[in-house]
Amino acid sequence: MGDALDGRVALVTGAGKGLGRAIARRFAEEGATVVVSDIDGDAARRTAQEIPDATHLSCDVRDEEQVQELVAHTVERHGGLHVLVPNAGVGRPQPLLEMSLADWREVTSVNLDGVFLSIRYAAPAIIASGGGTIVTLASVTATAGSPLIGHYAAAKAGVVNLTRTAATELRPYGVRVNALLPGFVDTDLVTSARPGFEAALGLPAGGFDGLIEQKQGGYGTPDDVAEAALFFASDRSRFCTGSGLVLDGGLDASLL
Repeated sequence: MGDALDGRVALVTGAGKGLGRAIARRFAEEGATVVVSDIDGDAARRTAQEIPDATHLSCDVRDEEQVQELVAHTVERHGGLHVLVPNAGVGRPQPLLEMSLADWREVTSVNLDGVFLSIRYAAPAIIASGGGTIVTLASVTATAGSPLIGHYAAAKAGVVNLTRTAATELRPYGVRVNALLPGFVDTDLVTSARPGFEAALGLPAGGFDGLIEQKQGGYGTPDDVAEAALFFASDRSRFCTGSGLVLDGGLDASLL
């Protein structure tokens, strides 16, 4: 237990499982009052039950009114908002030439539009609370293409540049905005994508795990990402804004 976020109210979207759940739990360990949000209301409730004094609310981050209501609920219930982590995201591995416009929009609407809406409505609340931090979840796929996830990678590249723009515009108001760019982390999203990657890359069943071991030394964990999120959310990163932190075990550093 620590006090890096003592007295601060933190809102984490997509916190019913995976990275969002780990981030919400880690923030609470450092003294934050946490609001857990997820499109799956039951999952949000389960995460909140693991965290002392946490509240939860179902929210589809693609829906502007629901995002507004989520921020308003947070401020009304806890008196302000200091930290936002717009983590909600989806992945639907699919070749570009088999991807419909609806498929494209299904992924980009959550992974990019949802981040925009979260920042758009949370930032004024953070400013009104005296300033704070926003930590976006991009991906190492924002820096390089990858088979089957053109929509995901494009959205995450958009998140990186949205982060930079938001950092520039919000700096005068005392709000820092930084991005995390994880590699392959052991979450349900990655697990469900393994068979598709193996088929596309001509790998045997289980071969994707070996590739990840070779390229980044194994899968990252949600706790790895949560620690980095804590750094950006807290005063430990007080001179960082508009930054992107790559967490990929060296995946992006080497061609072979």
